[in-house]
Amino acid sequence: MLLNMMKGKIHRAIVTQADLNYEGSITIDSKLAKAAGIVPYEQVSIYDINNGSRYTTYCLYGKPDSGTICLNGAAARMSSVGDLIIIVSYAMIEEERLNEFKPKIVLVDANNNIKKIL
Repeated sequence: MLLNMMKGKIHRAIVTQADLNYEGSITIDSKLAKAAGIVPYEQVSIYDINNGSRYTTYCLYGKPDSGTICLNGAAARMSSVGDLIIIVSYAMIEEERLNEFKPKIVLVDANNNIKKIL
């Protein structure tokens, strides 16, 4: 049996930009995304702590160490600059491999710098 498990998470990131006229996606500081195991064009779920919205888009890499969390296209209407969000990627894992599976959880500070990796 395959289970849909959290693969990576960036917890309590702050939205730094929103670009309604872009094609779509979320641009994430590549250092943050890589630390969470999120790759370009991978589907991610976004949970807005401020307004409770939940939506899905895909990841693009931004400049490393920039702290960029930019919502593009329709996602720019779902959260506002300054909102706290949780960015999550998921993967299908075989039940037999659950004992060896460990998601990557990235905690960030108020500037979207890595504070801790769990």
